[in-house]
Amino acid sequence: MIERDYFSDHEVLKDPYAFFNAIRDEGPVYRPPGKDYYIVTGFEEALEVLRDHESFSAIIGLQGAGAPLPFTPHGSDITDQIEEHRVAFAGGDQVVNLDDEPHTRLRAFINTLFVPSRLKASEKFIEVYCDEMVGNAVADGGVELIGKIATPYVTMVVADLLGVPMEDRQLFMDAIAKGPVPGALDGTDPMAGGAEHPFAIMGTYFYGYLADRRANPGDDILTQFAHAKYNDGSTPEVYDLVQLGMFMFGAGQDTSAKLLGNSMKYLVADQPLQSRLRAEPKLIGAFLEEVLRIEGSTKQTARLARRDAKIGDVEIPAGTKILLALSAANRDPRRWDDPDELIIGRKKAIEHLGFGRGKHVCAGAPLARVEVRVIMEKFLQMTSTIELDLEKHPNGLADLNYEPSFIIRGLDRMHIKLVPADGFVAPQKQDTGLTAAKTWSTASSRISDLLSNDAALAVVEKHFPGISDNPQIGMAKGMTLRAVQAFAPDQFTDAALDEVDAELAELF
Repeated sequence: MIERDYFSDHEVLKDPYAFFNAIRDEGPVYRPPGKDYYIVTGFEEALEVLRDHESFSAIIGLQGAGAPLPFTPHGSDITDQIEEHRVAFAGGDQVVNLDDEPHTRLRAFINTLFVPSRLKASEKFIEVYCDEMVGNAVADGGVELIGKIATPYVTMVVADLLGVPMEDRQLFMDAIAKGPVPGALDGTDPMAGGAEHPFAIMGTYFYGYLADRRANPGDDILTQFAHAKYNDGSTPEVYDLVQLGMFMFGAGQDTSAKLLGNSMKYLVADQPLQSRLRAEPKLIGAFLEEVLRIEGSTKQTARLARRDAKIGDVEIPAGTKILLALSAANRDPRRWDDPDELIIGRKKAIEHLGFGRGKHVCAGAPLARVEVRVIMEKFLQMTSTIELDLEKHPNGLADLNYEPSFIIRGLDRMHIKLVPADGFVAPQKQDTGLTAAKTWSTASSRISDLLSNDAALAVVEKHFPGISDNPQIGMAKGMTLRAVQAFAPDQFTDAALDEVDAELAELF
């Protein structure tokens, strides 16, 4: 087992825990045979590395410990060598790979996006969006969770937080879907693709957003983003803000979407657990913390020793690559009793490393906890039973496949069946016939239903020209115009929506 290649073996992809357990048997800090990196599986040892920013650089966070360095290390301190070759590392200028002052400055700025007041505002949007999205899925009797719910959902939430215009959000999501998988098992460079790479596509738009807001400030988050200052009062370079916006948009999709899928896997596999959470929704937060521990979205991260150091009692020379197995540290039996068991209310479960630790701890963790908790509450509130769809997965959980990534632990798809709870009221689905038009409104009718009727379509097009031909509106067609207004208030104003309602009422 220890001779398997973590970075390319698809059997390890299916069950990384068996691989890491075999490595752990050799010690909490171990160099596999024939490899030029160490794997850290111990909780305390991983914590030690994550907190020691002087000794360990984050420069290989994206490319991983398995990729070769772009230079030959020499000496007991290679800090200068790393900086000289930073541009040669995959994503060397991304915040996840930065060290020292450049990271500190950007990270302090990121933290301003996740203040309690902003998260509270986001939670209001999340509530509205979840009611629509989950309600429609329950009314339909089931859904493919990852592609139809998880990814669009978290995309809209982070887009709302950053202020990305609604008409561009689907374009961004499509670009990310077509781009290379972070930590691809086939060895694809995570930054490959040139002008077609998602970051290159999104970068063009972010440059435009920031340039416009600096010239024409408004009352929105993008304006705050464009005019933000570092803690020392200096103004960030537009390039740095563009890089940050792109990374947050991309990273905001993966971890939260995968957490929702991983969490739902436990609920469909354990109906008593599902019933317990449905009866005691206050336990959902503790349940998610335990899922983050036992099967978090991020399996590993990586560090490069930039000076001679020690991890535990193992000497680590400068230039040594380190694979920090977060998912193994979170199951370290020296730290956790019954580490492979999901136990709600586990003592100090929140101390897991699912979001990392130290200066590079996930800045979006507070948002991730909120968005996954809220949508899980909605799923349980609106259903009496959630089950795996055995027509699509006849072999049950064994049919579920994972995204081919050495970084991310997440399902690529998962079909579930949803049985409505007693008293469930579905979001209003309108007949496309003219007899139903008199009951239509921007508050109760799906956009898709309005656009499918000629009379209603004429009204909507009159006030929102081009909406029916706009491919970016596709991800919102299952929502109402009033719900869409929550994250596109400038495009769908109260006045315009009121006029649409008045004209729909006069059709018959």
